Amino acid sequence: MRVAVIVNPVAGVRGTLERARRRAERAHEVLTSASVEPEILITERAGHARDLALGAVERGARIVVAWGGDGTVNEVASALAFGPAALGVIPAGSGNGLARMFRIPSDPGRALTQMLQAADRRIDLGEVNGRLFVNVAGVGFDAHVAERFAALERSRRGFLRYAAIVARELGRYQAGAYAVTLDGQAQHPRRAFLVSFANGRQWGNGAVIAPAAETDDGVLDAVIVDARSLAGTIGALPRLFAGSVDRLRGVQIVKVKTAEVVAQADRLICHVDGEPMEAGAVARVRIHPGSLRVRM
Repeated sequence: MRVAVIVNPVAGVRGTLERARRRAERAHEVLTSASVEPEILITERAGHARDLALGAVERGARIVVAWGGDGTVNEVASALAFGPAALGVIPAGSGNGLARMFRIPSDPGRALTQMLQAADRRIDLGEVNGRLFVNVAGVGFDAHVAERFAALERSRRGFLRYAAIVARELGRYQAGAYAVTLDGQAQHPRRAFLVSFANGRQWGNGAVIAPAAETDDGVLDAVIVDARSLAGTIGALPRLFAGSVDRLRGVQIVKVKTAEVVAQADRLICHVDGEPMEAGAVARVRIHPGSLRVRM
């Protein structure tokens, strides 16, 4: 069996080329000891992981492993979608939402070993305006923070930096006015702190945005959090980490197959697995059931 491992050298805190070399050597050691034919590839730029994954599949890789954060996982998954090769994950980013949901070990050797022993399964993928996502996409505060976080130099990223941006922007952020349509049913217009579409349950680091979400149920969990005061938002944070955000007043969660979000503002910013993107006038969301084969 041929397994490709795509290493992002700048995923996580203080990522370096030396770290990438060590990761590549570790992956080669584990795979060869398991009598697996390895191919180790290192990303050089944004979007490169997707290109590398496509090439690995063309050369016969049965499993393609994303060693990095949620952005790397997204790129590799986008390349493998609707195809025969399976996605594996070694978490090394700031959030690692999908990896945490599937309880993938942070130790690379254990993650690779467990992956090789697992069976293939299929999970769903979401899509926003033609761009696929594995875990969570949305508009509002989480997209706002994603845009600020992405603007940092790679060497300055990490959970603490992300948390600092969240703390700073909570006091500055103005909730947007949105018109939301869920499975063809128009919702009443409202000012919302965020509108998220969850395939997985959490953004990462234990922040659970959709407690009942499943990656293989053929639907997305649309989460609409109404605008509230700063004190109300801060008071709700413990619920987010306790996995009970669905019990908060002003939180609506609906399982959907399609959705549209239109903002009154001229500029609609989304995030897709934590990476910001311009959505134009409207964000159109849909689910692709069973479209990704995984080893998790």
